[in-house]
Amino acid sequence: MLAANSVSRALKEELAELKNRHLHRELTCVSSAQGPRLSIGRGVFVNFSSNNYLGLSTHPRVKKSARAAVSRWGTGSGASRLISGDLAIHGILESKLASFKQEEAALVFSSGYLANLGAVTALVNENDVVLVDRLNHASIIDAARLSKAKLWVYPHLDLGELEKLLDRAQEFRRRLVITDAYFGMDGHVVALDALHELCRRKSALLMIDEAHSTGVFGKNGRGLTEHFGLSGKIDVVMGTLSKALGSVGGFIAGSEVLIEYLVNRSREFIFTTAPSPAASAAALASLEVILEEKSRRTRLWDNAGFLRRKLSGLGFDLMGSEGPVLPLRIGDSQKALLVRELLWKEGLFVACIRPPTVPKGTDRIRVSVMATHTQEDLERLVSAMKKAGEKIL
Repeated sequence: MLAANSVSRALKEELAELKNRHLHRELTCVSSAQGPRLSIGRGVFVNFSSNNYLGLSTHPRVKKSARAAVSRWGTGSGASRLISGDLAIHGILESKLASFKQEEAALVFSSGYLANLGAVTALVNENDVVLVDRLNHASIIDAARLSKAKLWVYPHLDLGELEKLLDRAQEFRRRLVITDAYFGMDGHVVALDALHELCRRKSALLMIDEAHSTGVFGKNGRGLTEHFGLSGKIDVVMGTLSKALGSVGGFIAGSEVLIEYLVNRSREFIFTTAPSPAASAAALASLEVILEEKSRRTRLWDNAGFLRRKLSGLGFDLMGSEGPVLPLRIGDSQKALLVRELLWKEGLFVACIRPPTVPKGTDRIRVSVMATHTQEDLERLVSAMKKAGEKIL
């Protein structure tokens, strides 16, 4: 009991230190769906924090598909697909994902985090090196560490430095380059064509994380592989079902031999219960909606363009961002929290992003735009940010 009390005291001290540094976090209870408006307590807030970019999590067709799947398949998948048998809906989803991404095959995981862990830890080991962008998602960094491969980090988007590292890494069995395709905290797009050419010249494997770009970029919403004309040419393509697709889960797409290998070697696939039938059915419907309702993506880009012009005009640093993620650099944790509080009072729910999620000194308000935001929603945010600039910054 004494040991437990000692640990409890230590944890409380660490929490107190986080509060002193304005880095403490708390959960906010939301009592509504993740649409353009949220019910929080007794108030209704305009939601600028969600990755539900196309508003598909509340699309009638997507919800209907999920309900039908529960009626047919039940609420759970039973066990790992290699143990309890492979529900047909998962195979149908994988076939549709492969077709959508224009890859030979795909494999669904229970989350995007697990998809990254499952692919990286299966592909590399202590004989290999993984080279990652400094601002990659935490799941990529964790995956590289768990793989036991050497982990080398190159400066954000700096392909020149990456090339130097690849030249130094000749002795390794495999050299795996991994990057976010669209950085969800920064709104930056990788020069995927140049990166692909570099990896091809240096005989390095390339893996990209299309979590935030699937459904958003490309003529048909297929992602940045489509945008750069590289569909079917990247070694490993990861994506999620939980952002623009409005469901939950992740996937790896690529060659048939890659997917067969992951089924046999990926611990995160082998030892994890399969995604729920409802989530898989929702994602299936979302894929159809993305291809059929192209006006949603047009509205998303129009909304993002309007906010970017207006907020830049007010003097805010949007950090060179593109697309539906608009990071407003504040640079100080306490000030960022004050801005969030002011926006809260104006009925706007936004994310305040602080270290360690982002590097120290780049604290920001992260505005996430949705296709379902109205012009009034956008103008309310612009007006509130103008007040914040005058009062706090």
